[in-house]
Amino acid sequence: MSETVRTQLRVRASELEGRGWLNTGGKSLDLESLRGKIVLLDFWTFCCINCLHVLDELRPLEEKYSDVLVTVGVHSPKFEHEADPVALASAVERYEIHHPVLDDPELATWKAYTARAWPTLVVVDPEGYIVAHLSGEGHADGLAVLLEELVAEHEAKGTLHRGNGPYVAPVPTSGTLRFPGKATQLPNGNYLVVDSGHHRLVELRPDLETVERVIGSGTKGYLDGQAEIAQFNEPQGVALLPSELAWKLGYDAVVADTVNHRLRGVTLSSGYVQTVAGNGVQRLLDAGPARVTDTGAGTWSEHHDAGPADFAADAIDVGALGLGTEVSLSSPWDVVWSDKLQRVVIAMAGTHQIFAFDPLGNEVSILAGSGLEGLLDGKAEEAWFAQSSGLAIDAEGNIWVADSETSSLRRLVLSDSGVTVETAVGKGLFDFGFRDGEAAKARLQHPLGVTVLPDGSVAIADTYNGAVRRYDPATKSVSTLARGLAEPSDVVVVQVEGSEPLLVVVESNKHQLVLVPIPKEAQQVDEGASQTHRPKSPVTPGPLELAVRFTAPTGQKLDDRWGDPTQMKISSTPPELLVSGGGTSVGLLRTLELSADVPEGILHITARAAACDGPETEDGEIPDHAACHLYQQDWGIPVVLQADGESELVLDLRGMD
Repeated sequence: MSETVRTQLRVRASELEGRGWLNTGGKSLDLESLRGKIVLLDFWTFCCINCLHVLDELRPLEEKYSDVLVTVGVHSPKFEHEADPVALASAVERYEIHHPVLDDPELATWKAYTARAWPTLVVVDPEGYIVAHLSGEGHADGLAVLLEELVAEHEAKGTLHRGNGPYVAPVPTSGTLRFPGKATQLPNGNYLVVDSGHHRLVELRPDLETVERVIGSGTKGYLDGQAEIAQFNEPQGVALLPSELAWKLGYDAVVADTVNHRLRGVTLSSGYVQTVAGNGVQRLLDAGPARVTDTGAGTWSEHHDAGPADFAADAIDVGALGLGTEVSLSSPWDVVWSDKLQRVVIAMAGTHQIFAFDPLGNEVSILAGSGLEGLLDGKAEEAWFAQSSGLAIDAEGNIWVADSETSSLRRLVLSDSGVTVETAVGKGLFDFGFRDGEAAKARLQHPLGVTVLPDGSVAIADTYNGAVRRYDPATKSVSTLARGLAEPSDVVVVQVEGSEPLLVVVESNKHQLVLVPIPKEAQQVDEGASQTHRPKSPVTPGPLELAVRFTAPTGQKLDDRWGDPTQMKISSTPPELLVSGGGTSVGLLRTLELSADVPEGILHITARAAACDGPETEDGEIPDHAACHLYQQDWGIPVVLQADGESELVLDLRGMD
């Protein structure tokens, strides 16, 4: 029988400690004050796309169980900027978080609950005991079952207290724009701005203040139609199509409608909005019945009677996916038109990949990225990205990418022999800073936007450093063009008649667009390089037993029709740390061999498990056409090697035993 994710251990929940609280009207909360409620701790950080997915997954549960469930967002920052309380308050407003948030900059509560990844969910019952520990996204269905069980159990015991929770809504920001994302200049000289926080598009005149018109009702949702009724959900990116192509298609611009997981086409003459790609179902999770072979290669099957087949186009490799509105996307963040490819290129932040959309052929394909999170160059199908969020095309037709979670500037080189990925600036998933100079030593901090300057250099919206940076491919060096900006999310080059080119910067956290000159002498800044500081797990050199725990929720069973439906991929930084046990193979148990010559490093672990809706009996058959779910989590575990360290590492993908 499939079991819930509940643990049978009676483990008391640790106290909630941090710097302060948001969304509580100035009151501090503790577990005693929450006794009688089911408490869901959501460990998150606002840079993390998977965390943003979880926020949306939880909203229906929070609404349905509003009188018995209290969600507490525990904000445990990754980047230095995220530890700023002002930045956190803006993020809570930006993402419309309607539950209390604990500011945990020193990771005190993170450590107390042994969180190892963003996002992590911990369920605490009305008596104050931990009943579930989950990593990653895609847990909404299992949580719904668990909540029903907890409500019935504690109502019967008399330990459940119904009533309003401690959430107090803050005063919202008002103004023409609200957390704008990307912008582009129109042929008439105006600017089309993605007004993300108002779920709409705004056309501004060249003064960057006067509104020419609005496209979208401003109501969060999904609806095609005329400008005044159309609905978006936190759109981010926008790209103009060539006029001759626009004439054939009937729309002029493509919008990355991020939370709707869709691309929308906009006819500028009328403001009419139509969906051109994406079915609204988030890709990867629930993408299809996922399998792994004996060698650890991913497989999938749309029809159960077809047997397993390569799912290189599902999340593992590059290639064609299918037709426009039949394909699942995942948080498209930016779009740009490529003349060389004759396609719309998409920064698919949710799957850490670069997609492409052929509007004439209506075909969606994966251009680059294996789907694994990190920084790895090479052939398109082998490369790793991490939440790519900004795109630009250079004079040679190559594609520059702001890869936000690796704090890097990447480039897709398009040649007759194929597509390769190169890193211009950036070191890895846990490295960031504010340092100019030689590109190999330079550091960014979570950039979101990129554009190519007239001289061929590249301007970067270095978001968490509050700066616009410049990369010069000729000298392979980095400099600073402007700083003191409030989370710049995009940068646009504009030519003003009779003057030198200027930059229009989207200053997201000041809800405005500003003009910035391109200085002839750029600044040289060195405020150091940093790494994400998380607790290092002490482990012993030599054998390390790794176990990832997974329990299918009630109503689901592991999909073992083609063998073991679980998979792990393991690597390390530096590579010398891992003597043996790396690579991809089936199963969630692995013995690693760690080198005694490497004092510390990071273990990179990706775990997957496939489960399908099915009967409650252990030997029951999974029904034809059952809904199947792919559970996945990426961990970067900092470790320090010492003689008295642990010889076992246990991670929770879903549940505890």
